[in-house]
Amino acid sequence: MSTAVENLSVTSRVLPRSLNQTIGAVVVGGDYQGLGIVRSLGRRKVPICVVDDEHSIARFSKYTTYNVLVDSLRDQKQTVDRIMEIGRRLNLKGWVLYPTRDETVAAIARYRDTLNELFRVPTPVWGTTQWVWDKRNTYRRASELEIPTPSTWYIHDLDDLKHVDADPPYVIKPAIKEHFIYSTKAKAWRADNRAELEVVFKRASKLVGPGEVMIQELIPGGGSQQFAYCAFFKQGRAVGSMVVRRARQHPLEFGRSSTYVETVDIPILEELSQRFLRAIDYYGLVELEYKLDPRSQQYKLLDVNGRTWGYHTLGPGAGVDFPSMLYSDQIGEPIEESRGRVGVKWIRLVTDLPAGINGILGGQHGLLPYLRSLGGVDIEAVFSREDPMPGIAEIALIPYLVVKRGF
Repeated sequence: MSTAVENLSVTSRVLPRSLNQTIGAVVVGGDYQGLGIVRSLGRRKVPICVVDDEHSIARFSKYTTYNVLVDSLRDQKQTVDRIMEIGRRLNLKGWVLYPTRDETVAAIARYRDTLNELFRVPTPVWGTTQWVWDKRNTYRRASELEIPTPSTWYIHDLDDLKHVDADPPYVIKPAIKEHFIYSTKAKAWRADNRAELEVVFKRASKLVGPGEVMIQELIPGGGSQQFAYCAFFKQGRAVGSMVVRRARQHPLEFGRSSTYVETVDIPILEELSQRFLRAIDYYGLVELEYKLDPRSQQYKLLDVNGRTWGYHTLGPGAGVDFPSMLYSDQIGEPIEESRGRVGVKWIRLVTDLPAGINGILGGQHGLLPYLRSLGGVDIEAVFSREDPMPGIAEIALIPYLVVKRGF
């Protein structure tokens, strides 16, 4: 056994004998998104191993069997080595892998053959994953498929800025977001004129690789125009799906995460999304983000996430339990097709409150409409009477999360 494994911080609960023979799940990343996977599978009495490089809330769930704290999950080869070491040490052969971050998705896709020696790996091969990992690939394939996207320019140096032939404001974002987000704690930056564009481009180009800085038109509008298609996709069809309006996000303009979400019925988003997923031969859980452009009335594709997404816990309330569906498929159980019921609402209160206050102060919505929206919520992201400790831990960890990743 290697020194790295011996030095891992592992906490565990005693497994009942019946669970020792059960195929478990390894959840890589234990924030509220990972907690949702833990609870979904834990209710089925599936043993869970949570692996994280942060002090996250999923470790406090009554459904977590093992919690493993590692030094880092940012380097792809190191992440795979750690996962394999944990799997061998804890005898997790045949367990199902659930990544919750983009860089982990990329690591698992690139080293899929290695991980397959020990685990069940739902993440698609790199030939598929590359289309969702790098936005340059995403937008190129979308264009080939006649799926609308924002006008985008790929900038290598200052001289390339002359090719940006749109009026301000502009959005500056990375083609591959992991390094940018960890350095800035932001998803994108805004420039309101050409002078700002040049300054912000210089800042961004110091953080990401050559050619990874993208300049986009800023589509007008806020949360009322943000949408997403979510699915468990297999063999060219959606086995489970839902469409949502991402009404509020945090931070307010370029949100890293949704804070208030409601299921809706928009058939065109299903058609566009399934066209894209079929073209890349996608398998697994996926979220495609769109924004409705009020100028053209087109839904424009912004991002594709090849993993669970922050608000996936909305799914069970709407009749689609995405992590459970994937698990069933991985262990060979039959799955009934399901489609999310319209009108179900989800909130993550600790981030929605600041988003709501900022929206009120910024004039995006009034106080009374905001308060009324809180009264109609069906699902809270973390707080649960059946599993209360993660909710308490989330409050206690707010200062840590603000420092660690800007909350």
